[in-house]
Amino acid sequence: MTVTFADIQAARTRIAGAVDRTPTRYSRKLSQLTGAEVWVKFDNLQFTGSFKERGALNRLLMLSPEEMKRGVVAASAGNHAQALAYHGGRLGVPVTIVMPEGTPFAKINGTRSHGATVVIEGLDFTGSTEAAKRLEAEKGYVFVSAFDDEGIVAGQGVCAIELLEDAPEVEALIIPIGGGGLIAGCAIAAKAMKPDIKVFGVEAARYPSFTAKRAGKPPVCTGQTIAEGIAIKAVGDIPFALADPLVDEVFVCEEAHFERAVATYVTYEKTVSEGAGAGGLAALLAYPERFEGMKVGLELCGGNIDARMLAVVLNREMVRERRLIVYRILGDDRPGMLSAMAAVIGGLGGNIIDVVHNRLALDVPAKGAEFDIMVETRDSAHADEIGEALKERGYELRMG
Repeated sequence: MTVTFADIQAARTRIAGAVDRTPTRYSRKLSQLTGAEVWVKFDNLQFTGSFKERGALNRLLMLSPEEMKRGVVAASAGNHAQALAYHGGRLGVPVTIVMPEGTPFAKINGTRSHGATVVIEGLDFTGSTEAAKRLEAEKGYVFVSAFDDEGIVAGQGVCAIELLEDAPEVEALIIPIGGGGLIAGCAIAAKAMKPDIKVFGVEAARYPSFTAKRAGKPPVCTGQTIAEGIAIKAVGDIPFALADPLVDEVFVCEEAHFERAVATYVTYEKTVSEGAGAGGLAALLAYPERFEGMKVGLELCGGNIDARMLAVVLNREMVRERRLIVYRILGDDRPGMLSAMAAVIGGLGGNIIDVVHNRLALDVPAKGAEFDIMVETRDSAHADEIGEALKERGYELRMG
């Protein structure tokens, strides 16, 4: 069991012309924000929205004519599914995808739009994999793992070749880890091209399967995460064996780090990333001291996020930055009360987004009311300025 740099170069030749060579660009804004010198590889610009196309196509092209006729089956939270569906459709290979319950609609619809048969089964990726294996046995399909496959690993490694050709000065790569296929392929390629390069991984705190396996402990993986693309309970045996000797360090990031990274890509780079796709930036934002002054390459590995979830993330980031704040005010329930409070807020440039009256809270006087006023502010200092002005006018703030 091995994947060599020669295998990755062969994959590159095999898929040439059928998968986009996505751009790698130096980001002055992210460099200023983080203190590192940052290059971003924009694999969210792939036709199906993620890096998965390289591995999927490479693996499909390695099938025999008889296997292509039988068709393939896979379990996927979405990106492997879309890549396999798209390239399977191009090559005339029937594709069946099993997706876990709760998979974002954008990924389900994207997979179906490429002609694949989609089966929703399993509470998580593990349950979907069991269902896909059952279909393999029942229907005679060829099972194509999203990561635990040498052909997949070799295809994903092409990403690092492209990145280092476009940004040879990069001293470190930060790669999200789910099943491990991307980091295994990229580590093999990167270390072959530049032996002194550092390769760092990043996992979601709720699914630290690579970190646990490295420590010889059973992984504790549970719960919902915005980084569903790397929410894998067990890293693949093949990619782990390949990556473990080559990966210098793995960072574990909390949900807030992934949310901030998604919002930062939108704000600073004007580009959309899904939670897992923003993993590299999440680690950079969470551990800036570790990368200060270092030339860092980030793999923005996917942009398939539901519009609703993107809106939620952007609004939550505004709350964290106190650019969206709720002033809870206890006051008299009389005409003109709300108008007077609004005058204070508006006079200081606050933009009222929403108002909720609560007259039934038992800790509020019967002749009083509790007002929740949601306000858009410029920044945290502006939020404090408005709060102080309301207090000076005699309003009792319960929360700010």
